[in-house]
Amino acid sequence: MMKYAGSNMLVVRKTYRTLKDSCFTELKWAIKRLHVEHLWTVKESPLEMTYFPTGQKIYFRGLDDPLKITSIAVEVGALCWMWIEEAYEIASEDDFDTLAESMLGDCPKGLFKQITLTFNPWNEKIWIKKRFFDVDDPDVLALTTNYLCNEWLSEADKKVFEQMKERNPRRYNVAGLGNWGVVEGLVYENWKEQNFTLNDIKDCKTAVGLDFGYTNDPSALFVGFIDTGNKKLYVWDEFYEKGLSNQKIYELVCRMGYSKERITADCAEPKSIAQLKGLGLRIEGAKKGADSVNNGIQWIQDLEIVIHPRCVNFLTEIANYTWAVDKFGKKLNVPIDDFNHLMDAMRYALEKYIRKSGWIF
Repeated sequence: MMKYAGSNMLVVRKTYRTLKDSCFTELKWAIKRLHVEHLWTVKESPLEMTYFPTGQKIYFRGLDDPLKITSIAVEVGALCWMWIEEAYEIASEDDFDTLAESMLGDCPKGLFKQITLTFNPWNEKIWIKKRFFDVDDPDVLALTTNYLCNEWLSEADKKVFEQMKERNPRRYNVAGLGNWGVVEGLVYENWKEQNFTLNDIKDCKTAVGLDFGYTNDPSALFVGFIDTGNKKLYVWDEFYEKGLSNQKIYELVCRMGYSKERITADCAEPKSIAQLKGLGLRIEGAKKGADSVNNGIQWIQDLEIVIHPRCVNFLTEIANYTWAVDKFGKKLNVPIDDFNHLMDAMRYALEKYIRKSGWIF
């Protein structure tokens, strides 16, 4: 943007709230890396960056507010570039077409228009592959990069991928090498992404679960509503973050408005549960028991799962949560130890309903 006067950029993710800790933070890092902090104004409400010698701007929008995307009017020059981060989260090709339409219009001489999608290719069946990777189109540049050609990684970063190669080859194949993921043997198949409001679920019961993480795994909060009579589960909200202390988990739960809800958490961390309870949360450990994972999965498999579009991490996990296979490719009766943080939190949240139904834990 500093090179091409008159250019403006739009940065998009599926939900607006995920932008601040991802793209916004990365662009602030880039500004500092280039030592041009004195030339940029950074604003957090709303998220916006301005190159003040010319007035060019970087705008940030979420697909959860499509009107704000289609109504962008730049003050200087033209909207030239769009960066769609975690494009895998955009399940609908129609949503992408809506974004592309926001780029329509004349482009001043010397500038050009470009849309950049960045993502991990978890599922080869996603529309992105067919539209951009399986075509011969001179207007499309499809590149696959991986950690082996990333000059910014430290030795510690590279070690993470080398350990992943040994411990989790399926994830390494996608997140490490950038190959397309092949998803077979999904644990949950009866689910759909659909917008809904609290009025649609006013007769349902609340279910909240928490799975602990820190350095390598995220802490994950699941917030849902269960209609046991009609066997429907509505997935309403989530958080999914690494590096959260118990104090930060407490603050985030309160900020999201769930401090008064009863939370069922992973009983493997009694010290964390005790600390969160001391801070004021109504939290208890899951009872678990013999074969609790498979029993819980079987119970949930009988439900129709409706997922609010803002739950992007839940959508990614449930679309990649599969049964494990042995070295001969034979499916095992246990799920993979991956894409399971919100899946586990969901089981904890529903445990009291599963136990009432007579399932053995």
